[in-house]
Amino acid sequence: MGENKQKVVDLYSRLTTNIEKVIIGKEQAVQLAVIALICHGHVLIEDVPGVGKTVLAKSLAKSLGCRFTRIQFTPDMLPGDVTGISIYNQKDKAFEFRPGPIMTQILLADEINRATPKTQSALLEAMEERQISVDGTTYPIPSPFIVLATQNPIEYEGTFPLPEAQLDRFLIKIRLGYPSLDNEINILTLQKIVHPLETISTIVEVDELLEVQELVKNVFISDKAKKYIVEIVRATRDHPDVYLGSSPRGSLGLFHTCQVLAAINDRTFVLPDDVKKLAIPVLAHRLVINPGGRVKNITPELIIEEIIARIPVPGGTDLDQP
Repeated sequence: MGENKQKVVDLYSRLTTNIEKVIIGKEQAVQLAVIALICHGHVLIEDVPGVGKTVLAKSLAKSLGCRFTRIQFTPDMLPGDVTGISIYNQKDKAFEFRPGPIMTQILLADEINRATPKTQSALLEAMEERQISVDGTTYPIPSPFIVLATQNPIEYEGTFPLPEAQLDRFLIKIRLGYPSLDNEINILTLQKIVHPLETISTIVEVDELLEVQELVKNVFISDKAKKYIVEIVRATRDHPDVYLGSSPRGSLGLFHTCQVLAAINDRTFVLPDDVKKLAIPVLAHRLVINPGGRVKNITPELIIEEIIARIPVPGGTDLDQP
């Protein structure tokens, strides 16, 4: 897999280098976004206003030669504003479908939790099955189809929490946080004349992305590593402070993201360290803490850290043997 492995490493390196021209000092967040992209997965970026959520999503989209659409979600938005509607054509005396902004390849769902739950749910079918249904007719969405959604923390005024079913459809959740002192000074310097987002260009074409998405599926993952993933996920369901643990979709998400992490690190096999590194961004948003846990200020991140600390780490030479 030598040459194929290099294609994955090369695509990852070009994407991260391009995005980091705009997103300063957030290497881990950029890495997670690119991993999700290679996994054909959707990304939820949550943080306070002004830290670069939309800029991260737009810089990733601009780096790809894909059709890009942005939806600014608002409380008065209707599901038809997302999916499209059927309109009666008086000339042809028939209804014709007018596709909505969701019929794209890279969809930026900006401030997704500003919309009502009914409108949020318009994305459910599209995110899982890559299709939409309008008036009983199903319309396929172009491939690749990736949703990059931003949201403000639910404590902020005017937000509606995303349903658990929709959260589960996001492969990875990213938090950016405030920049360090030096990085914030650097941001001021870079944006003195023009925003860096205007200077980046497309560096990955659709066919190249689709090829790499297939190549990473060949990364070896041993039975021990698979068991380790499943044990972590199952432990979230049995935890006393958790009302709702991760679904099997979480196991699959951790499985596939670990394959990509191994590939971009120039390996043909998955290590337990890959699982540890990705467990929180892949699983934390899928957990619902029960009232008792919330009273104790227990967070999903703390629960996953505790689970990783107590579950034995697999070892042995068969971790890297196909």
